[in-house]
Amino acid sequence: MAIIRISTVFNIDLSFEIAAFHKRLMAYFIDFALLLVYLFSMKYFLYAGFGMSMENNMGLDILAVSIPMLFYSLLAELWMNGQTLGKKLMSIRVLSLDGGEPTLGQFILRWITKVFEWPFLFGYIFFSLSAVAAYILVTGFFGFIVVIIIIISPKNQRLGDIAAGTVVVNTKSSMSVADTVFMDVARPDYKATYPEVMRLTDNDINTIKRVLIQTRKRNQYELASRVTSKIKDVLKIDSTLDDADFLEKLLEDYNFLATKE
Repeated sequence: MAIIRISTVFNIDLSFEIAAFHKRLMAYFIDFALLLVYLFSMKYFLYAGFGMSMENNMGLDILAVSIPMLFYSLLAELWMNGQTLGKKLMSIRVLSLDGGEPTLGQFILRWITKVFEWPFLFGYIFFSLSAVAAYILVTGFFGFIVVIIIIISPKNQRLGDIAAGTVVVNTKSSMSVADTVFMDVARPDYKATYPEVMRLTDNDINTIKRVLIQTRKRNQYELASRVTSKIKDVLKIDSTLDDADFLEKLLEDYNFLATKE
């Protein structure tokens, strides 16, 4: 499995497995199939079920069919931490090349470039198998070009990834609360040990969380030690805690103090 090393804000490299091409392809086909199911279901519901005429209801067709299909990948990746349903099933996700979660701008840039990969005009076609087949052929042609770009790019990126500064990586499980910076600090008597943590940016906190996850999953304690040393130097604080415990304490303090602001 190809490995990508991403340099974080602490000048520490984190290792991620680049998503295998067959996983990305399967995720694409899954999402494609879901859109086809949605297309035919909505067309049947609107025109066969209600007996409506498409010529007289083009606006409704665009609103109910085209727009949801158009925004599917963008909204799914925003709401599901860099995953569509296809990516979720194949255990892959989008990650920023700075090691953090992609920004809204990055997601939008990836989505805009999908105009060559998705049959956005599905919503405008008549309830016809021949019309669907024609659009599939056109999309397949452009998809072939996308495949070539992914194969020849060093980080297996499509044009959208290259433009947005993102990469698709492998993940053994879908993102959960445990994989985010959120930590439930509900104790009423909790007191922050390191209030200096609020001087760090959200990107810094995301990086600390990822370092902590990799440290405990892969026993990369030297990685935690380097990040801890950097943080102590930047924030001018001392601690006798173990490196991993220190990083976790920082995350707890951050979540506690952030909820108080």
